[in-house]
Formats: sequence, structure tokens, C-alpha cells
Amino acid sequence: MAIDVESRLQSVAPRLRALRRDSGARLIDVSAATGIPVSTLSRLESGQRRPNLRQLLALAITYRVTTDEIIGTPPSAEPHVNPRPVTRDGKTLIPLTRRAGGIQAYKMIVPGLERPVAPHANSHEGYEWLYVLNGRLRLVLAEQDLILTPGEAAEFDTRLPHWIGAADTAPVEVLALLGLQGERARVRARSRRVAGHPARLD
Repeated sequence: MAIDVESRLQSVAPRLRALRRDSGARLIDVSAATGIPVSTLSRLESGQRRPNLRQLLALAITYRVTTDEIIGTPPSAEPHVNPRPVTRDGKTLIPLTRRAGGIQAYKMIVPGLERPVAPHANSHEGYEWLYVLNGRLRLVLAEQDLILTPGEAAEFDTRLPHWIGAADTAPVEVLALLGLQGERARVRARSRRVAGHPARLD
């Protein structure tokens, strides 16, 4: 059965408006929680603008719903299967996709630092997209040293040497999308100085 994409997109605006009103929040409150400008939120709710993935994720987290609920995806008839966590290099990965191949989605839990560590960068084919849910994530990407906070995202070609870890003693929760095709690095985060590791954007 064909999916009526345009109809789904048109239904996003009234759903966003209803979610905000049901929550009792003002546009300025949602803006503060998501980092999305008030003017953009207003256009999203009026249907004058389509939300991108980052905006959908931020709004879903703020309203405590799934992105499917915002988009209006029909519920699946398949039974829900709890994904089995995988631990790699001390990080816990919870798979969010169950199909083979293509982009894979994970919730990643990065443990907090007990003591300072020296980043050990690695590289491999593919690309990675990270969205910080909770905590402060340190991303070392080639010559860049960045701190990402909740609501910030980064996308980069994994053929560049990279390393991720917690920026302090608190654990970090991250939504990660991993793909096979390399893409040019597009880091969407404000750079901040890390003690002993100045951030560089040149």
C-alpha cells in the first residue's frame, strides 16, 4: 500500500500545535527546551515549514512522545521485541533498528569519566550522526575537539580519525545513526575549550 507522504507531512503541523497546547507550554518555553527559534516553531505549527530530523527528535523528546506519533505513522502489528544491548569499548549500544543493512540507529550510553583519559582516535568506512539526549559528550574529530550538550548534534565521515567519550564524570545518553557511505564532515555544534585541549575549527 502506497504511503501518502504529502498528507502525512500536512498532518504534522496540527499535531505539533495540539501537543504543545496539551502540555500547557508556550512557544517560548518549547524554544528554550529544544533550541528551536520561536519563529521557526510558529511556522512549523502553521504548516509553513516542514520539520527536519533534528527538530522532530528535539520536539519528540520535549513532548515525551515518539517521532511516529508526530508524523502519524500507523502502529505496527508486529509484537514489540526489546533490543539486546551491546557493549563496545565501555559504551552500551541499544539497537533501535531490526533490519539488516542500511542506516542503523542506536541509543548509546557513554559512561562518565573516573579520571582523565587520552583519546585514542580510530577511523573506518562510513558516516555517523550523533544527537545528545543527556549529559555532555566530548567529540574529537581529526584536529577538532568539541563538547556537545543536550540538543546538539554532529554528523561526520568516519574515515576521519575520531573518538567520543564523556566530557566529565556524568554519563551521556546519545542517539546515534550509523551508515556505510562516507560523507563530508558537517559538524553542527558550538565549539568549546576543553581543559588542556583547545577546540579548533580551522
